[in-house]
Amino acid sequence: MGKFQIDINCDLGESVGQHIVGQDEKVFPFITSCNIACGFHGGDPTHMENTIKNALKYNVQIGAHPSYPDKAGFGRRKMKLDAEELKAILKFQVNTLTNITESLGGKVSYVKPHGALYNTAADDKEEASVIVEAMKEMENELALLGMAGSEMETVAQNQGVPFFAEAFADRKYNSKGRLLSRTQPGSVIEEPKEAADQVISLVLDQQVHSDQGTNIAVNAHSICVHGDNAQAVIILQAIDQALQERKILKKAFR
Repeated sequence: MGKFQIDINCDLGESVGQHIVGQDEKVFPFITSCNIACGFHGGDPTHMENTIKNALKYNVQIGAHPSYPDKAGFGRRKMKLDAEELKAILKFQVNTLTNITESLGGKVSYVKPHGALYNTAADDKEEASVIVEAMKEMENELALLGMAGSEMETVAQNQGVPFFAEAFADRKYNSKGRLLSRTQPGSVIEEPKEAADQVISLVLDQQVHSDQGTNIAVNAHSICVHGDNAQAVIILQAIDQALQERKILKKAFR
């Protein structure tokens, strides 16, 4: 990552039927990459296709956002699955999004696991290995977007899979450099200036402040704002303004 360059990504396409999650259409002008739900925590064929079309319209890089099979829990509950079952589930999701994207003239560039799968694979080598093995078996030169300094990063690099490190604008960190549990008060940042300040700290100083007040080193290629954050649009607007004021370029990481 160049010192004055950063990718801004958002988890999108998570609506199902008439249950609308987020404000996807309003988000697109402010991002350079989007992680599209693949149907197992959110998303359905119609919303997936509409999200892809918007990504192509706004020239936003497309990533697959697979999860545990957990629509009821929005993919945020830990599930213990057999390695081969999880691998098949991941391949099904990524291939589904890839096929739809290619049918519309686009390309899926990377994979970003969702929710509990993402957080588990950050510290669980076996879970991270399943994700990387699934990606290698698809043989489509996908990159992995995952938590900076995680097992995902180590396993991907050891297996020759391109890895790009991610940090978060709208989540607090604990003293170990991991996301503060959503069960903890204040774990989700909803104040636009606070989120924008966290982004500037990540880009210019490669660090984030933990909930204990310590500084955690984080060197990220991409910074995420969650699409289901009620304040996502105004947070992204605040980030956009903060980046412009400091002449920091927004650019897709790949």
